[in-house]
Amino acid sequence: MPEQFMTVKQTASYLNMSVAWVYREAPRVGLVPYRFGRGTNAKLQFKLSEVQAWVKQQRMSGT
Repeated sequence: MPEQFMTVKQTASYLNMSVAWVYREAPRVGLVPYRFGRGTNAKLQFKLSEVQAWVKQQRMSGT
């Protein structure tokens, strides 16, 4: 099965965050974007499986 990718907008929606947050913070917190294309036409996308794994890691333990 081929890998599924999400656009920045789809990733923001999935995480319930803003598009600006995805551009600014996602790489800083460990969500590595994939760049398709070059220059100003390059599109950033995130691998769905990696975003899902990151979300699971964010689960708070305890209470």
